[in-house]
Amino acid sequence: MDFSTALINWYQQNKRDLPWRNTQNAYHIWLSEIILQQTRVAQGMPYYYKFVNRFANINSFAEASEDEILNLWQGLGYYSRGRNMLKTAIAIKNNFGGVFPTAYSDLVSLIGIGEYTAAAISSFATNEVRAVVDGNVYRVLARFYGIDTPINSTNGKKEFQNLANTLIVIQQPALFNQAIMEFGALVCKPKNPTCNLCPLNINCWAYQQNKISQLPVKLKKLKIKERYLYFFVVNNGSHIIMKRRDNTDIWAGLYDFPSIETPTLQTIGEVFASQQFNLWFNANTEISKISGPVKHLLTHQKIYAHFIEVSQFKTNSIKNNNWISVPINQLENFAQPKLIFAYLKNYLNSIKY
Repeated sequence: MDFSTALINWYQQNKRDLPWRNTQNAYHIWLSEIILQQTRVAQGMPYYYKFVNRFANINSFAEASEDEILNLWQGLGYYSRGRNMLKTAIAIKNNFGGVFPTAYSDLVSLIGIGEYTAAAISSFATNEVRAVVDGNVYRVLARFYGIDTPINSTNGKKEFQNLANTLIVIQQPALFNQAIMEFGALVCKPKNPTCNLCPLNINCWAYQQNKISQLPVKLKKLKIKERYLYFFVVNNGSHIIMKRRDNTDIWAGLYDFPSIETPTLQTIGEVFASQQFNLWFNANTEISKISGPVKHLLTHQKIYAHFIEVSQFKTNSIKNNNWISVPINQLENFAQPKLIFAYLKNYLNSIKY
């Protein structure tokens, strides 16, 4: 039995029953593919249902505000996905008459849809013969065929795509794509793969050579940047001061607290002595609680956050910085980074309002 046939046979007996596998609706497939980028199925499933239930089709999605999309997205991380989804929806409404395209050539022209996602949508929706290559596929192919070309290199991407193109079953492209991705997710896992149960192990190069843990190869990641943020939490009993982040930095379009960033870790006394602090606060401002640092990891950044609960800002600092006073009982309507959302959850449980 050849590689592709063995995968399909395994899949038909072991596949998970997932809602986006029971449809050829390109809109629903698109939702699932974007949501599941960098996200486990168990975590992404509730979000899939939230978006499907809130937006019946791509046109209703296109009519949403960015704030609403980000609020629904809250907790998933990588918020640029949500912003790009809205741009894609608007483009489909304007350029495709509100009909979600299914051809690979049309899909790759849209913001946020790369080669993998376009191949997935086109094959799952219309059985277009396009081989998908995601993290699961890289891993399966690298181990089975013993390929040590780095998967995040230009040559590696070409090599794995070309191999996948030769393996795809022309008569059943969607089935093959689903099978190899599911196999990578359930059997040929990054850690602790179930090689003893693998129907391919007798011909798997990495298994036979005892090099499972060495494949696939990935070029060294970019250096992680460390950042130090001091957030100021002002609660007057019924409102909290928040600010909307601009589009030039992390968490674009989300809401957090006024903050001071320093190039290195500072003592709280040094932060209080800074020019920025004195622009914002009166000399008699009371500090009720300081917590942190809380370490928060992003893809290429490590955030060290302190949360400083204060009594009040200078009135003009709120106006001059376009901060807003948010009613505590309406905070759920303002999409926040996971770091801020987690802090507020604990904070609100500790106060009476």
